[in-house]
Amino acid sequence: MRTISFFCSIIFLSTTLNLVGQNDKSRKNIAAEAKKIEQKVIEWRRDIHAHPELGNREVRTAALVANHLNSLGMEVTTGVGVTGVVGILKGGKPGPVIALRADMDGLPVLERTAVPFASKELRNYNGIETPVMHACGHDSHVAILMGVAEILSDMQKDLKGTVKFIFQPAEEGAPKGEEGGAELMVKEGVLQNPKVDVIFGLHINSKLEAGKISYRPGGMFAAVGDMKITVKGISSHGAEPWSSVDPVLTAAQIVYSLQTILSRNINVTENGAVVTIGAIHGGNRSNIIPEQVEMLGTVRTLSAGDEALIYERIRQIATHTAAANGAEAIVELPYSSHYPITINDPALTAQMIPSLKKSAGDGNVLLIPAETGAEDFSFFANEIPGLFFYLGGAARGKDPVLAAPHHTPDFFLDESGFITGINALTNLVVDYMEMSK
Repeated sequence: MRTISFFCSIIFLSTTLNLVGQNDKSRKNIAAEAKKIEQKVIEWRRDIHAHPELGNREVRTAALVANHLNSLGMEVTTGVGVTGVVGILKGGKPGPVIALRADMDGLPVLERTAVPFASKELRNYNGIETPVMHACGHDSHVAILMGVAEILSDMQKDLKGTVKFIFQPAEEGAPKGEEGGAELMVKEGVLQNPKVDVIFGLHINSKLEAGKISYRPGGMFAAVGDMKITVKGISSHGAEPWSSVDPVLTAAQIVYSLQTILSRNINVTENGAVVTIGAIHGGNRSNIIPEQVEMLGTVRTLSAGDEALIYERIRQIATHTAAANGAEAIVELPYSSHYPITINDPALTAQMIPSLKKSAGDGNVLLIPAETGAEDFSFFANEIPGLFFYLGGAARGKDPVLAAPHHTPDFFLDESGFITGINALTNLVVDYMEMSK
């Protein structure tokens, strides 16, 4: 019995070492291929960065993506969720269906960086010609996934499963009156035909050092709903405010009072939350009290219960404050979009962390707290197990705290971190296929 057990152990050890050797070889091949395509990915990113497009208007970007996927021999579908592109790569062997997602849209921000490929584009935003910039890094997401598609297509005959590449429009929200983003793609069946088993995605982070990855199992990003509050009053000459019902004063009182929701209604020891008014529009002269003021804002929560409570308190505060002043407040919440909490499937996350560590290095994969940023990747992860993680984009050797935030004119990325993202997405696919056989 001891002899048989000894020989069985030798056979098991030999098989294990052989598999480890094969995996190491495959890993080195992936790293080498990522290095070879790195410059091409950077060039794609710079081209997309110089030509940003707003949500549901990503026509040029979608054409670039579709042409590339077609050149790789994939089955390509365009016009998914308005301007989305989906490519299907069928491996040479049976196995799971894995989706990879990149978002494509830019933002109505005037770029202030000194890079030679800075955006000079103007686009129509809410009826106004507006400067547009990739101020959240979606250009890098598209370029990285295009690179991953090229690497995996070269490995097609050895892939043990199918990869579905999802290039998504309107992550930042569709224009008012339109549907868009991940929610519409899911509604149109992007996770079917073939049915997707798991989905992976990344987001560049200008405040995480290039070469690093961060993640969180469970709820990683908050739910978000935007709002519009319209305060209607009575106009008058600015010299005779007693003849008015002043919507400007009323709006100011509402903005101030909304902040008491977080300080007095939310248990901050359990979950974070945010209520922000980001835009106020009313009046056009110093000596005219206008008839109405419009406010736009956002609400972020990390639990469904907090979201319901905050929504109700916003409505109460706005309408009652206005009524106390003799005005009227109309609250539209959500106004144009709502994203649920982005949840990383705990089991899938635990399973795939070794792949991330192999891609970035053990000490470069960081566990982080939940954040009040939001992501419509949540619509995919609500349907199937998903893993979404941050990819570092801050300049190496500099204090990431000083880096310009996302959605701002000075937003900047260190392109040397892109190769980590290429390696990570490619390794996640190959490793998950290996684990599923």
